[in-house]
Amino acid sequence: MLSEQSAATVRATLPVVGGAIGEITERFYARLFAARPELLRDLFNRGNQAAGTQRQALAGSIAAFATHLVDHPDQRPDAMLSRIAHKHASLGVTPEQYALVHEHLFAAIAEVLGEAVTPEVAAAWEEVYWLMANALTAIEKRLYEESGGAGWRSWEVVERVEETEDVATFRVRPADGGPVPDFRAGQYVSVQVELADGARQIRQYSLSAAPGSLRQFSVKRVRGEAGPDGEVSGHLHARVRPGDRLDLSAPYGDLVLAGTDAPLLLASAGIGVTPMVAILGELADAGHEGPVLVVHGDRSPGAHALRVDHEAYAGKLADATVRFWYESGADPAEASHRAGLVDLTEVTVPEGTQAYLCGPLPFMRAVRAQLLGKGVAAADIHYEVFGPDLWLAQAG
Repeated sequence: MLSEQSAATVRATLPVVGGAIGEITERFYARLFAARPELLRDLFNRGNQAAGTQRQALAGSIAAFATHLVDHPDQRPDAMLSRIAHKHASLGVTPEQYALVHEHLFAAIAEVLGEAVTPEVAAAWEEVYWLMANALTAIEKRLYEESGGAGWRSWEVVERVEETEDVATFRVRPADGGPVPDFRAGQYVSVQVELADGARQIRQYSLSAAPGSLRQFSVKRVRGEAGPDGEVSGHLHARVRPGDRLDLSAPYGDLVLAGTDAPLLLASAGIGVTPMVAILGELADAGHEGPVLVVHGDRSPGAHALRVDHEAYAGKLADATVRFWYESGADPAEASHRAGLVDLTEVTVPEGTQAYLCGPLPFMRAVRAQLLGKGVAAADIHYEVFGPDLWLAQAG
């Protein structure tokens, strides 16, 4: 992996680079978009850029990768690289773009750190960058080959279902009449739409039903609190109806079942329910007989998107336990209902459980901590973050 000389330099300079990485990534994106404004218009999420969350995610991933290289020189952080590569593949990232990123990232490093960037320091961090970039390029190449290549396909909306006040499900079929390729439950697609200002913005949405003759994804309308409303979710809710067409990527994402007979835990909160419902549907279709613990947290039963499917698929399984936590409106007559936030204290988690988490980051952090406390191995806890992966950026 990292050469011995570079490892020593990176270890010595990691505190300085790590302390400045937020400013470095801010300058990097400013330089990149000044040189290539079309990338902000048609590739990067403008909302995440405005909020600064993409900068935090990039900073966190670089720092985490470098730290892993010096702390575990004989290992590669494949789980982190896989999540990033799947997201990149869904956006159609190309090898040439890594050279563009390198150009502006290292110019930003030089601007921020100045004379501290000696030739030795620059060479060491160049090695870190290209180890990460080349690993991602290799994974993305494999993903493109498995999916038939990068690119967009036009799909026709055949049905729209209002799941809740803020969640709509879109069922689509290929506009060219061709076959619907298979995918793995738990994966997502990128959806590209043209907005009023001509920008072609892209967002990822989990496929919310098991593989079949149609594809289905569910979209929560993002209502801005401190910032603006979501551009793409707002567009889909306000403008897209049956008969309209949308450009979709091939399915990507690694929150998929490992194919073992181990007990399963599927834990979600809010719109994080979408991949879990697809996974449950796949398990039900396959006649899965092993134990499955289904956990979900939401504001209320009425806000619980896909609740009917969530319950129905779990009900088809031979050995499923369902626990839904609601901040308000929990029905004491319903055996599956609990009041408040998700709390696994009194829930039995079988030995050897494989856990799959999706939802807001505080929820996933809390559930992961509870699972670790119950003896679930860290390597057996898998997760999906909607939007920039701030798990690494906020790791303490």
